Amino acid sequence: MLNEVSTKSDISRSHFGVVLLFFFSGAAALIYQVCWQRLLFESVGVDIDSVTIIVSTFMLGLGAGSLAGGELADRFPNRTLEMFALAELGTALFGFCSPALIRAAGTVAVHRSAAMIAAINFALLLIPTSLMGATLPILVTRTLRLYRNLGVSVGVLYGSNTLGAALGAAFTGLVALYYFGLVTTIHLAAALNVAVGALAWATLRRARV
Repeated sequence: MLNEVSTKSDISRSHFGVVLLFFFSGAAALIYQVCWQRLLFESVGVDIDSVTIIVSTFMLGLGAGSLAGGELADRFPNRTLEMFALAELGTALFGFCSPALIRAAGTVAVHRSAAMIAAINFALLLIPTSLMGATLPILVTRTLRLYRNLGVSVGVLYGSNTLGAALGAAFTGLVALYYFGLVTTIHLAAALNVAVGALAWATLRRARV
């Protein structure tokens, strides 16, 4: 009986860790969104077109990534933490390179049509946003072991991620851009992804729950 209680306690702590990591993942995602939008302002100007490009790309990438992540989680339900960690580390890799990549894309697209500018940035940002979108269904599969209810699992994770996203956006607009600048703020988000991915891989994976 004591072992059973101890096992349940270990599982609860492990899943709390997953939820906490997803909170920080959401914070990093909104830091990127705010900063990448500002990078687009440099090439296409501050107007509805640049806002539409970044928001539409995020929505498309999150949706496509969610479909892919759900499929992978169904096929490999015992490798969810590894997949989550790889998605975070892949996002971090793009994040570190993104200022140079987005500015280079802007230089290529600056004298082209609005449709071409949108297409180039869609293609570029679809990679990291798809990785971000894949994380939710991957972790839902993980947390179903504890909650045993799809609605509760999605609600807990999505709520944590959304709260992190709100705080990430506020931190970016009110603090980070003012004190650190655009590129350093993006690198802070990438470092946050690295920390989340590394903890998921090194710490939670060892729990094997």
